[in-house]
Amino acid sequence: MRLQYWLLQKLSIDRELFSTNFIKRFNEPEALAVIAKGHEKDEHIFHLYVRPKDSKAEQWEGARSGLEAAADVFNADETGDINSLTSILSPIVSSASSVYTDIPLKASPTTVFSRFFSSPTSKSEGFAQILKPSKVQPLKPLINEIRAFKSDAEISNMRKAGQDSGRAFTDAMRQEWTREKDLGNYLEHEFKRRGCDGSAYVPVIAGGEHALSIHYVRNNDTLREGNLVLVDAGGEYGNYITDITRTFPTSSRFTKSQADLYNAVLGVQRTCVSLCRASANMTLDKLHEIAERALKVSLADLGFDMSGNAMEILFPHHLSHYIGLDVHDTPGYSRKEILKPGHCVTVEPGIYVPNSDRWPKHFRGMGIRIEDSIAVQEDSPYVLTTEAVKEIVDIEALRS
Repeated sequence: MRLQYWLLQKLSIDRELFSTNFIKRFNEPEALAVIAKGHEKDEHIFHLYVRPKDSKAEQWEGARSGLEAAADVFNADETGDINSLTSILSPIVSSASSVYTDIPLKASPTTVFSRFFSSPTSKSEGFAQILKPSKVQPLKPLINEIRAFKSDAEISNMRKAGQDSGRAFTDAMRQEWTREKDLGNYLEHEFKRRGCDGSAYVPVIAGGEHALSIHYVRNNDTLREGNLVLVDAGGEYGNYITDITRTFPTSSRFTKSQADLYNAVLGVQRTCVSLCRASANMTLDKLHEIAERALKVSLADLGFDMSGNAMEILFPHHLSHYIGLDVHDTPGYSRKEILKPGHCVTVEPGIYVPNSDRWPKHFRGMGIRIEDSIAVQEDSPYVLTTEAVKEIVDIEALRS
């Protein structure tokens, strides 16, 4: 019987290629792992190919683990110089019946700009040539099935990130802010000061109508008195992230209209969080449907015309996504999966009211989103970000 191989790649600067870090935490660039099925039934051979030690390069770039550490520290059965990939991989791949990998075999720029400026020669060309005789299978679905369910240790890291980040949010609400970037810089500093490794993603610090742009990341405008500011940010700890969104007034109190819309979103968020438990037999898509129905009723009660495509405009994104090593973890893992213990997800209803005559005047230009990170348990949700306050009475107490 011919051997079967899984090939995984990890570049420390690219979360899309984080699968190797999930298997073996080797946090350096230019590294390749190969997990090979051995001759015995349960035997596997772990290959790890890394940059060799280089005193001159390390003087400029910092220490490298090198080949010896790949074996002694990371327990690789076989190791070698990453610069010799062609000679190393050819015999391994040629003897494999199947190769599981997500390494792109062909350059595929996604925009006109990137296509125009991309090199006509793919960096993976040599790899593609080696793989020609082999049967290539996608690796991501196999890793997702494992990665989607977090262990207690993984959830502990996510709880640490959520706790530190939540406290940073709450402290930020105690202070006055006049510029988006100052608020963003404060959160970045607080995440690190409290123990996180840094920010998990580029934050959204959106004052006023900027909150109508879901992924507004310029974060360079002034914060005006009487507006709301929507903050979507989170820290990272031990490679695991947290994802939090809070919306609060730049002044000391919510206006009546702001409070009415905020409570509509908060009520839906509370309901959906309570259903993030295995015993509820929920999926993320089912939760989204529940959120849409509840928001539609609440907004109608506030005077919104909810006919036609109203919900598509006012609530244009999904309620939830999976989280873990990445802010959108396990890409491709279905939102139709029944939630089970170990799944970690967000719950983030939002309402974004365009400045249009179609909507009640006193709500126009408001964007409100409330988001927590949740670990699913059997009979109750485990809120990982509870330190970030979200009740109006608590927010106003901090703002006073």
